[in-house]
Amino acid sequence: MSKNGKMLLAVDIGNSHIVVGAFDKKKLIGQWRIATALHKTSDEYGIALTDFLHVANILPSQFSGAILSSVVPPLTPVFSEMLEKYFSIMAIIVNPSLATGIQIQYDRPFEVGADRIVNAAAAYHLYGGPVIVVDFGTATTFCAISKTGAYLGGAIAPGLIISAEALASRAAKLFRVELVKPKTVIGKDTATSMQSGMIFGHIGMVNEIVRRIHLELGRKTEVVATGGLCTLIAPECKIISKIRPTLTLEGLMIIFGMNAPAQSSKPGGGKRPSP
Repeated sequence: MSKNGKMLLAVDIGNSHIVVGAFDKKKLIGQWRIATALHKTSDEYGIALTDFLHVANILPSQFSGAILSSVVPPLTPVFSEMLEKYFSIMAIIVNPSLATGIQIQYDRPFEVGADRIVNAAAAYHLYGGPVIVVDFGTATTFCAISKTGAYLGGAIAPGLIISAEALASRAAKLFRVELVKPKTVIGKDTATSMQSGMIFGHIGMVNEIVRRIHLELGRKTEVVATGGLCTLIAPECKIISKIRPTLTLEGLMIIFGMNAPAQSSKPGGGKRPSP
């Protein structure tokens, strides 16, 4: 492990969880998940993160760079402030103007979520193109990248967590259930019936959307699954060829490497990237 301040801190702020990864010479040596909470301050997040690192015997001074992707705009400045205060680092913030190795062909490029940009860059770098990324998070997102590295667009569907919460909150006799695959599709009680509908229904949705993307691309491609729930759904989807839970963190590391030379990692040594 580097002792001379050469490590990278990668932060992915999602709607449900914040995932943090520590890289040492491009190797992911640790990752942690924090529940996303809009009310928490930079100090609260800073103490939580430094505590995680302390348990892993990693010091804040060992990091020389940081990169941040966020789909929760209010938390972007909170984490930027935290990284400056607790790590003395000005983070690179992912946005469509950064060098990523892909060309965004969305009609409105700034509408593409930072997590989708990062996933697309990672998948294209690791597997080439064309490639499809399925991210199982709060939403289940699908991204299509061409042979030449063009981000073509994709689809966004309600994720399993949203589906479960909607059923429990909108139906008087339904309730929250554990998100696990039931043994049979035919549920014998309300809980397993809900699990069946959500899990197997989600599997069917993923298979069908990817099938249709393949038709529009004109060929079958590698399909890479990532996100917090990928290990639950992806193994059941025959159309998915790769399962890579750390894809987003790896994408952040890749994008940092493309943009770090023009970026000073210490306060006062360079301009902060535009969010």
